Amino acid sequence: MTILVLGGTGKTGRRIADRLTSLGLPVRAGSRSATPPFDWQDRGTWQAALDGVTAVYVSYYPDLAFPGAYDDVKAFTELAVRNGVRKLVLLSGRGEPEAQASERTIRESGAAWTVLRCSWFMQNFSEDFLLGAVLSGVIALPAADVPEPFLDVEDIVDVAVAALTQDGHAGRLYELTGPRLLTFADVAEELSAILGRPVTFVRVTPEEYVSAAVEHGVPREAAEGLGHLFTDILDGRNASVTDGVREALGRPARDFADFARANAHVWKAPQG
Repeated sequence: MTILVLGGTGKTGRRIADRLTSLGLPVRAGSRSATPPFDWQDRGTWQAALDGVTAVYVSYYPDLAFPGAYDDVKAFTELAVRNGVRKLVLLSGRGEPEAQASERTIRESGAAWTVLRCSWFMQNFSEDFLLGAVLSGVIALPAADVPEPFLDVEDIVDVAVAALTQDGHAGRLYELTGPRLLTFADVAEELSAILGRPVTFVRVTPEEYVSAAVEHGVPREAAEGLGHLFTDILDGRNASVTDGVREALGRPARDFADFARANAHVWKAPQG
């Protein structure tokens, strides 16, 4: 009855694995550092990771919108079902046509499925991706002045754990967002108020963003993929809120202000 959690060291995966473990359920983390290891880029690792597994949380790295994601998810899903997996929960991206292709693969797999179609994570500001930017006081991104309903990862975790462990979620597509719309400039303003120091948003060109990311050690392909997400996905197509968290859990989604207050200690940490 083992549950395989792919992306076991990522923002959602490690929290889901911890939660399932605390419930006393057998969990296997799917990551390159796990035993057995799992690597999306090495299909030879997939079989051992699936041994004895009956349910999988499917999180694709770096993102379902990246080239090759659909082929990998399709091949993995087919292998998982052949190996006896009966339940699949997919982390998907809101407004991403490429992600929706992977969603179809999950829905047509023959296993019980749940799709979590999510907006941008609040935790992008507090963990790795944009943490340095908030600490420095300047969030420089190639994002237009359009709002996004930022979503707390803890809400994703609650829905994923429910889908993996409870009845009533099979065959459901939950579109998950936060409760209100914020531009990146709005986010910077709220962070400034909570931290008591200025945090500003600066819009840069995609080329400037990619160059800066590469200078900071991000592989060019990954930097270009992120630039694509900012310029193509954050174009206003997701400028609406949904009630997906309430549909799944019976409670409202967490608000950005609550998230920011809870993480203020992270951004007040000394640099270096």
